Amino acid sequence: MDFYNIIFFLFALITIVSAFIVVTSRNIIYSGFSLLFTFFGVAGIYVLLGSDFIAVVQIMVYVGGILILILFGVMLTNKIVDVEIRTGASHMLPAAIGVGILFGALTAVMVFTGWKSEPGLVPQTTTVDIGKLLITDYVLIFELLAMLLLVALIGAATIARREKE
Repeated sequence: MDFYNIIFFLFALITIVSAFIVVTSRNIIYSGFSLLFTFFGVAGIYVLLGSDFIAVVQIMVYVGGILILILFGVMLTNKIVDVEIRTGASHMLPAAIGVGILFGALTAVMVFTGWKSEPGLVPQTTTVDIGKLLITDYVLIFELLAMLLLVALIGAATIARREKE
């Protein structure tokens, strides 16, 4: 087995196991921390696919922004830390039928599709190309977007300050 295949299966295993823990855990803190490993596993798969820019954005946006915000929100709320999540089994039969149909359709696509197989090359980095485009062709749009976000941030701070007074 090739080195890249082993690393891919390792990232896939991390992603699937941690996503399963996110869904089945009864403790919201454990679900949040398992979501962290799910995001890192997906970012690792992006790196293996040669999409290093998307992998970095995945880590910065989802792990650095959204997940940390969720965890801070959960941990700063005093009464929600010890709350057990109720996982009812009221719709298990329709869910099992839906999952079975989806699994059958995906298996049929994988088995009956004539996949093109060529020797693979290690993909080149994409961040250099994206950086060159942002600095040359799209610099005006990039700067205008930065100014728009700054104005939105100042507006949000002003509205929040007015509501406190």
